[in-house]
This record gives sequence, C-alpha cells and structure tokens, in this order.
Amino acid sequence: MTMVGNPGADLPLPASPDIGQSPADPDPPKARLSAGQRLLEILPGLATWTVIAGLVILPTLVYPTVVVGAVIVIDIYWFVRSVLVTRGIRHTFQELKTEMAIDWYRRCLELPEPAWTDADGAAYDPREIYHAALIPTYTEKYEVLQATVAAWDAASYPADRKIVAIITRTTDIGGIENVKRLQEEFAGRFAHFWHVFDPLVPGIVVGKSAAMAYGGPVLHQHLDEVGLDARRVIVTDLDSDFRVHHEWLARVTWMYAQDRNRDFAIYQPVPMFHNNLWRVPAAVHVLASSSTQWQMFLHTRPQRLVTFASYSMSMQLVRDVGYWDPHVIQEDSRFYWRAFFRYGERLRVHGVPLPFYGDCPRARSWGTTHVSQYNQIKRWAWGVSDVPFVFLNMLTHSEIPLWLRAYKFMLLVFNHLMWPS
Repeated sequence: MTMVGNPGADLPLPASPDIGQSPADPDPPKARLSAGQRLLEILPGLATWTVIAGLVILPTLVYPTVVVGAVIVIDIYWFVRSVLVTRGIRHTFQELKTEMAIDWYRRCLELPEPAWTDADGAAYDPREIYHAALIPTYTEKYEVLQATVAAWDAASYPADRKIVAIITRTTDIGGIENVKRLQEEFAGRFAHFWHVFDPLVPGIVVGKSAAMAYGGPVLHQHLDEVGLDARRVIVTDLDSDFRVHHEWLARVTWMYAQDRNRDFAIYQPVPMFHNNLWRVPAAVHVLASSSTQWQMFLHTRPQRLVTFASYSMSMQLVRDVGYWDPHVIQEDSRFYWRAFFRYGERLRVHGVPLPFYGDCPRARSWGTTHVSQYNQIKRWAWGVSDVPFVFLNMLTHSEIPLWLRAYKFMLLVFNHLMWPS
C-alpha cells in the first residue's frame, strides 16, 4: 500500500446528524429525560449520601451495641476485600512482567495457518491486520500529543499497517496546527495519517464521547475508501495523553487472529497513570497509584471488567454497536453497555496484561492541580448515569438471560455506591 503522510487535511464531514445512535439506545438528550429516568439517575447519589450521613446519624438512633456490631462487620468486609485486591494486584503484576518481555509479533508470524480460520472459513492472516488509533484531542499540548503518536510509531508492528486518525474541533486552532505539525513530522511513518474535523453537531454533550461518536463514522468511511475490510482493522480508542506499550499491537493481533469470536471481543489494557507521577503533589500521586492498582485487580476479575479510558476492538464491532454515544460524558463505560446490549452473552472484554501509560492531572500550581484531579474524578463519577440506561435496557432485552442482566446491573450499582462512599 502506498505510504502517505498528510492525506487527511480535507476530510469530508458526514452529513447525517444521527452519529452514534443505536436502535437499542433509550438514553436521549437530557432535555427529553422522563421523570422516571431522572429518578434513576438520582438514586445512586442519594444512596451514597445516605450511607455517609448514616455513619453520623445512626449512633444517635440505635443502641451502641448495634453500631459496634455494624462497624465490626464493615471492618471484616474491608479486610477481606483488601486481601483479595492485593492478591489480584500481585497476580497482574507478575503477568505484566512476563508479557512485556515477549516478542509478540514473532509469535504472530509463528501461528499455524489453521489458527487463522473462523467457523465460516474466512482466514485472518496476522500479516493482513491493520491497527488504527482514533485519538480525540482538545487544547492538548503538542508535546503530549507528539509523545502519544510517537509511541504508536514505536510499537513493534509493521509501519505500513498502522493508521492514525486525530479528531479536533473545527474551532480548536491550536489543535489543528498541532496535527499539521505531526503529519509533517511523521510523514511516511504510517499507512495513513488522517485529520478529522469535528463541527460539534447540535444536540450533543460536548466531550470525548461526542468526539468519538463523530470520528468513528468518518474513520469507517475512509477505511472503506482505501479498500480495507472492517473485520481486519483493529481500532484503538486512544486518549491523547496515553502511550501504548510497544508490544500492544502485536499482542492484540495474536489474540484477534485466533479468536473465532473476534467480532464480539474488546481488548482492555492496564491503564497506568505513571508518565508524570513524580511531578505531581502527593495526594494526586496516591490517587493515580490507587487507580492503577484497582485496574490491575479488575484484570483478575474478567466478569467485572468494563472498558476504561482506552481499549481496542474491531472496526466491525464499532460499526455494529452504533459507534459511541454523543449524549453522555463517560464514553468508555457507555460504549461497553451499548456493546453488551447489542451482543449479550457473546460479548467478551479480554484483560490484556500490557500497560498503557497515561498522565496524572497536572496544572500550573499546587492548587489548580488538585482541582484538575477533582474534575477527573468527577468525570469518572459520571458513569453513574449508566444506571438508568442499563436499567431500561434490562427491561427490553429479554434475549439476554435474566440472571446475567441482573448480575451486571447489581455490579454497576454496587460499584457506584461503594467507591464514593
């Protein structure tokens, strides 16, 4: 394939305003929320504050022995939970050390040909799999974005099967200039380097999810134009400050080529917020380390693993799910739930023990850095708005076993009740 450095400066904009919509998507813009949906959004926060307030109020309402008993039970629960989490972290850490030392592209080339073939007889030759990084950015510093693209370039995978697509708003003049610089700097280093201009379609909730909802169809359109099969392109939803491990592309290819359920698979790395860990205040350092360790633990619990921050899947899956949701803030977890209600039991989130390196929140001063950290946690907390989305879909997707729907919903509510409490 011809190598091109700057073919995407004049990408056409999709005409349809229905970007990111899915037939199974009962979560409309906030202006059209029903009273029932609004109540479902309120309940998790109300339950959280009830737990917190109860710690103060309960001792004044019941006998002290009851309070002491409750405290003992809670202490035992958190002790057991801490032991399990610590064991999970140690297990994932050992896996990370092992997997990071393997030459995964060599293993791809050593796969026997029968391993490539799916149930329909279609062959998935690892040497024909492309990887596309879809990167939304807004007012990101050039140095941060350059490091992200450089890590993609340095990945141990053939350059002529790597694609980069960066999404900027049409109003982000600095971002547009940054992409132009990157296209010049990395000219000839990728099969394609596309620039997607997001006009901010009316009715969206401005943020990463809306940017991905716009960029996903544009990326698919251009893959079609250059003749690439959606089932042979793996798309990575890549945060603009995340750097992939150099074995990630080959590792996922190795799994994808052999997986007969590849069209229902999402590959989740271990996000590590380590890029600037020693340049942030102690409290931010602790929170970043805790977030990393929690994700390490979740990799030992695949039934609880939900897409977080950055992840990879086939372009076919992205298209079938209906791309991302432009009406929410939390793009990662909402994409998972859309995929779950599209595929049900067939959906698998594979925890891949390789890291993606991200930044801790950092601003110009000690105080504004803590404000940035708070805002990041607040964005994560917006995942609670998945509760009404999941509940309403539970009622309509009877093709998914009831026990699985109930189990997933209980995990969702429990997680959003416990971590802020």
